[in-house]
Amino acid sequence: MSRFDQAKMLMKVKKLQKELQKQIITVEQGDGAVKVEITGEQKIKRIHIDPEAVDLDDIRVLERWVEDAVKDAISQSQKLAAEKMQPFMGALGDLGL
Repeated sequence: MSRFDQAKMLMKVKKLQKELQKQIITVEQGDGAVKVEITGEQKIKRIHIDPEAVDLDDIRVLERWVEDAVKDAISQSQKLAAEKMQPFMGALGDLGL
């Protein structure tokens, strides 16, 4: 792969990374009681808890919803990133990345 092709490939990868930064995935748990927003690069943007849907006498349920929502959001974000990066994987290996 020529230097020019390598530079083009790196530019495409950087563009894809910027796209992943802008892509937001929203995950809900507890019938919408907990919502987590995460970017395509696994950065949590927001966690929203609906106070009307939460029983403060059973805080463990809320903790489980938050934990499950965060885990699911991260998983979906990783899957999205992997799908977007798949076409570049062979070429990136050739670049030593």
